[in-house]
Amino acid sequence: MNLNYTEIMVRYGELSTKGKNRRSFIMRLAENVKGALAAHSEIIVRADRDRMHLYLNGADAAPIIEKLKKVFGIQNFSPSIRVEKELDVIITAVQELMKEIYTGSETFKITAKRSDHGFVQNSDELNQTLGAAVFRAIPGIKAQMKKPDINLRVEIRENGAYLSYETIQGAGGLPVGTSGRGMLMLSGGIDSPVAGYLAMKRGVEIEAVHFASPPYTSEQALQKAKDLTVKLTPYVGKIQFIEVPFTEIQEEIKRSVPQGYWMTLTRRFMLRITDAIREQRRGLVVINGESLGQVASQTLQSMVAINEVTSTPIIRPVVTMDKLEIIEIAQEIDTFQLAIQPFEDCCTIFAPPQPKTRPKLEKVHYYEARLDVEGMIARSLAGLKIEEISPDQAAASQAEAEFADLL
Repeated sequence: MNLNYTEIMVRYGELSTKGKNRRSFIMRLAENVKGALAAHSEIIVRADRDRMHLYLNGADAAPIIEKLKKVFGIQNFSPSIRVEKELDVIITAVQELMKEIYTGSETFKITAKRSDHGFVQNSDELNQTLGAAVFRAIPGIKAQMKKPDINLRVEIRENGAYLSYETIQGAGGLPVGTSGRGMLMLSGGIDSPVAGYLAMKRGVEIEAVHFASPPYTSEQALQKAKDLTVKLTPYVGKIQFIEVPFTEIQEEIKRSVPQGYWMTLTRRFMLRITDAIREQRRGLVVINGESLGQVASQTLQSMVAINEVTSTPIIRPVVTMDKLEIIEIAQEIDTFQLAIQPFEDCCTIFAPPQPKTRPKLEKVHYYEARLDVEGMIARSLAGLKIEEISPDQAAASQAEAEFADLL
């Protein structure tokens, strides 16, 4: 008998608490799963109130399992084997599966569920029948009702019987998009991708806003930001990447403002532009990777001076974390090695030697009065470049790198 997986059964996490909104959350999760598995067109996704079923139609389960681990909104999932809904067939399948996974010391338990109430045996009878079949197939094996090593689930449905023994932990959280849309200020460093990841975990659909100042910033720095965005796509399927031309603004600030206030004014311009993009694209919040006290622009006094330009909520998921905590998450989501590549972004290149850590608002207003704030922002917004980033681009980038190494 062929014991290859035929389905993956997905269990929801926090969605069970969503009451009347439950259906919309489940539908969004289903769309996110389809997006994450877009390269596997043969898979059929069916979502109902209690569970989601992924019919593999011959696809290899291993890569699907790895992708599902990253989709927010999934509590856990179980790869399953479908067999005919005949008692003798089910008994044989259970015996063969147990012989395949039993290594000689594990305890086991049968957990049967009868969704099809017309089946010949009820759940309790199935537990006894299938448990006895395991004892016949593997003499000496021990049953254990609480916390067994192997919990073999057998579910009888209308279209067949499903066997599973693995329960794989999902990413938890909420389906991306159920909490609305936010603009992620993505620099290219360690912190902002982690902030984007944590925002997505709470259901926020992110769009990445990256400021580029050519020729001061390089193509490699821009590509690095796009590659970081690729690392975030498995959690949702695709992300819009918005490149903002920022050269004119930084040159004007450098020419017209004392060094100590370069960073404060730069960040105020960035926030104004990000907020304008948010309004254009119907976002609700701005998200950034600020961590309190980490650099000069992230003191409380600097945050107050920078935040003054907008009343839009600013979400700072890593604000209370220290650097080691942020690095740990960056390593977990595989953005750390990319983030430390030595391609400087516009904030690094134009960083003053002694930035103000306690900027005075009256001086900020005085220096900004020297600049054509509205004109510069309008010209920057007119030059936006928007690109859709998908998980497939990771494979493409890897292939290009390998090809380049051969040349």
